Amino acid sequence: MNEILTNVYDEYNRYIYHLCLKLTRNQVEAEDLMQEVWVKVVRYEASVADVDHVKAWLTTITMNTFRDRYRKNVRRGKYMMNQPEQLDVPILDLVPNNEISTEEKIEKTEITKIVQEKMGQLDGIYQKTLWYFYVDQFSLAEISDLMKVSIGTVKSRLFRAKARLKEILLSDDSLADTLLPA
Repeated sequence: MNEILTNVYDEYNRYIYHLCLKLTRNQVEAEDLMQEVWVKVVRYEASVADVDHVKAWLTTITMNTFRDRYRKNVRRGKYMMNQPEQLDVPILDLVPNNEISTEEKIEKTEITKIVQEKMGQLDGIYQKTLWYFYVDQFSLAEISDLMKVSIGTVKSRLFRAKARLKEILLSDDSLADTLLPA
């Protein structure tokens, strides 16, 4: 490792570890994520000297690496309850809890089935938009490209689709106990 990289590592290693720990809420996963981040930093070693704000650069690499790992896990079938439209603000809501009880798994599976069934009642365009965003985990830009519309249109479709889906779910009296907290 060159001297600049060594200095960056010495100065920011603890910060990166704590950020990884905050994101993953799991020591082993935090260490894995941190290792992946430093591998990327070493890979872009030539760029380090040109970076004006090293901490911000490292934070961006860490967040992107976490997001990419999380998307891979979700695509492999992990259940995900909520995804905010902006990834960087309520990031901790995205972290899956690996210690989930059998009862919770069954409940979440049931809720997923109900929501997917009710999604079938939406217009195709809204169905597709919700599916791309929440199930396939595509970004707004990716959905915009796929659907050949502007990002603003994707946002408004997501907003309308979520509102309509909520109406459909709340109008079904048989679901009141299932979906609403006690």
